[in-house]
Amino acid sequence: MAELTALESLIEMGFPRGRAEKALALTGNQGIEAAMDWLMEHEDDPDVDEPLPTPLGHVLGREPTSSEPGGPEGTSSNAGEGKPVLSEEERQEQTKRMLELVAQKQREREEREEREALERERQRRKQGQELSAARQRLQEDEMRRAAEERRREKAEELAARQRVREKIERDKAERAKKYGGSVGSRPSPPTEPGPVPSSPSQEPPTKREYDQCRIQVRLPDGTSLTQTFRAREQLAAVRLYVELHRGEEPGGDQDPVQLLSGFPRRAFSEADMERPLQELGLVPSAVLIVAKKCPS
Repeated sequence: MAELTALESLIEMGFPRGRAEKALALTGNQGIEAAMDWLMEHEDDPDVDEPLPTPLGHVLGREPTSSEPGGPEGTSSNAGEGKPVLSEEERQEQTKRMLELVAQKQREREEREEREALERERQRRKQGQELSAARQRLQEDEMRRAAEERRREKAEELAARQRVREKIERDKAERAKKYGGSVGSRPSPPTEPGPVPSSPSQEPPTKREYDQCRIQVRLPDGTSLTQTFRAREQLAAVRLYVELHRGEEPGGDQDPVQLLSGFPRRAFSEADMERPLQELGLVPSAVLIVAKKCPS
């Protein structure tokens, strides 16, 4: 019975012949265990089944043939040396040990992959926690900067108000000093009183400018119309508004109307129709009366 070589042992354990030969060659024929380690580590390689160039001699776990140098016929020194032959029971025992070794290597590999997967998951969770913490710090920094900006704006607003109050107080003090000092230092003679500077409270109020005018027009039937016009519009715009909104009267066409002011009573002429409401003294509000204009 022939000796069970390393190559045969690997084939007996279920490894393809090409892979077994490649594993033995790349591990330098250091034994079945080294070859099995290589097969376990490279079983998922895409080029694991690609063959390697086969050198001559004792490679790949086989004995040299009689035609190769160093074969039984080429070397006379070891031609008569005998080698132990394994019995069927020994061969099965060796195969069993090899299978157990393969199973052990497989378990070790699965445990190693499981540890690596756990380590990767731990690293992933750690990176996620660090990313979450960094995002939270960024949000806190933004909120802190926004709060600081609001405090700064509020402080600037308070400072501006304080400056305005101080300026008002200074102006009041200067006016009091100016007007009070001039009156006390130069009293007017009894016969010819001199001009006394007017205080701010004695200054005439500034006339307010209005840009709109509210006109109420009383119609002959007792109803009234109210409309807002621009202060610079002509009185003709009011008359046109009245003619468009006074309603139909029974008996034919509408007669042209004449506008009167209530107090002081005044009848507006055709020339007044070209004048703006502001110039006629109807701003900011006025009451006009509509009277029928007698035909000529």
